[in-house]
Amino acid sequence: MAPVQQAFVRRYAAYRRRVERYLRALVRTPVPASLYDPARYVLEGGGKRVRSVLLLAACRGVGGSTSDALPASAAIEVLHNFTLVHDDIMDHAATRRGRATVHRRWDENVAILAGDAMVALAYEALTRTPGLRVREAVRLFTEGLLVVCEGQAYDKEFEARRRVSLREYLQMIDRKTGRLIAVAAELGGILGGATTSQRRALRMYGSLVGRAFQIQDDVLDIMADEAEFGKRIGGDLVEGKKTYLLLRALERARGRDRSELLRVMRKERVRFSEASSFREIYRRTGALDDARRRIDRDIRTAQRALKALPASPDRDMLVWFADLIRVRTF
Repeated sequence: MAPVQQAFVRRYAAYRRRVERYLRALVRTPVPASLYDPARYVLEGGGKRVRSVLLLAACRGVGGSTSDALPASAAIEVLHNFTLVHDDIMDHAATRRGRATVHRRWDENVAILAGDAMVALAYEALTRTPGLRVREAVRLFTEGLLVVCEGQAYDKEFEARRRVSLREYLQMIDRKTGRLIAVAAELGGILGGATTSQRRALRMYGSLVGRAFQIQDDVLDIMADEAEFGKRIGGDLVEGKKTYLLLRALERARGRDRSELLRVMRKERVRFSEASSFREIYRRTGALDDARRRIDRDIRTAQRALKALPASPDRDMLVWFADLIRVRTF
């Protein structure tokens, strides 16, 4: 690894350690255990803390103090984990990050209530933000939460629909995945004293990085190395999920290829063993190449937006992080 990349990795790790320390101190109340034990369980489950680190880097990137932004960085992480707890219930997921999901380890009622408590904990952390910008931070945070819920609602609607356009899919992931990353980046800018143009640039950066992340996730589900990916290849097909690849391929496929793709849209039984044949359909229709081009285009546009920020190690780290999305393999 090049020395410059090593410096970014160290900076990322340092920010992540600060967030972890703050999160460990956030849930202090021991009782009722049925409420706070699951919340602690979720926050102790690890993760890359991407949104938190981006928030801190954005704050520093516009000349702010990471100490001022630390409560908000914890808040965005707690909010993100709340969405995962409720997503797991709706998706009937058994595991998350290699551990039992909350509703499996306890039950659905406990998971719902623990998720609700995590929203309150997120706001409690956010309101610890020093200075005069907390009102604007709460407004952005609240708007972001509502938009994420809209995205999840669309995602569930799409599961029952036979027809979903690629445009609708992109709008859904912009809400469900992109918005919270955009909120993290813009919130960091707000707390760092960003100008209006810098806030707009950080919002664009976060939104595009989030969209690229989700499309790359769609690609990895069919193209990744199974051992490195950590789960079976073809899970989206088996679950009948509408993905970028499926919807783009459907726009172009004819004959037998189209019939096979429609099986997924109709949630007819698709086996893991069929993943390789769908991979070839995605290649033949150009859907794979198209997805990779869109990822590259979104990443480049996100990186160009950062030119609104002054040159700094943190701006460079945000550029570096966007590149990681493009090349990630798990």
